[in-house]
Amino acid sequence: MNSENSEFILALISLVGTVIGSFSGILVSSKLTNYRIEQLEKKVDKHNNFAEKIPILSTKIDILSERVEELEHERTHSQNA
Repeated sequence: MNSENSEFILALISLVGTVIGSFSGILVSSKLTNYRIEQLEKKVDKHNNFAEKIPILSTKIDILSERVEELEHERTHSQNA
């Protein structure tokens, strides 16, 4: 085996190693990105569910506040009577 053949084989092996390394890095990075996107989607879903409940809770609080005021008013009038 002469020097040119061994250099060519070494270059070919280096090329194959570089290609395999690059593709494996891309695959790992892609899997990590997909995982992080899934986690963010879960957080957004949780936030959206919470955001949908806020107006309902606000309405219920308003109703309860009005009822407390009514009861306080009734109590005040019944004590004065």
